Amino acid sequence: MQFLTDQDVYYSTVLKLRQWGHDVLTAHQIGMARASDQELLEKSVQTGRIFITRDKDFGALMFLYEKESNGVILLRMSPSDMDNVHAVLAKILQKYSFQDLKQFFCVVEADKYRIRKLV
Repeated sequence: MQFLTDQDVYYSTVLKLRQWGHDVLTAHQIGMARASDQELLEKSVQTGRIFITRDKDFGALMFLYEKESNGVILLRMSPSDMDNVHAVLAKILQKYSFQDLKQFFCVVEADKYRIRKLV
């Protein structure tokens, strides 16, 4: 799968995704470390990548303002529960196809996940 990660995503998550065989670009890598939330969403659409973030503001962008998206995964994690969140994320990536995930806003926590279909 192809992902674009926000600047707030832990680098260990980026490494884990790459270890699992996914194509991951970071906001920093593409010169967008200081880009706005809207600009990052637009870039994920332009590049055909699912956007991964830890920023809860993306829920408002997606559902209140109905911004176009290629799918968003919101990681609700801290360093202390990172391994558990990674385990839940791994299950999601095994269960759902790339095309499925591109239609969802997915919230991943240490012991569960929630998926909501995008408009």
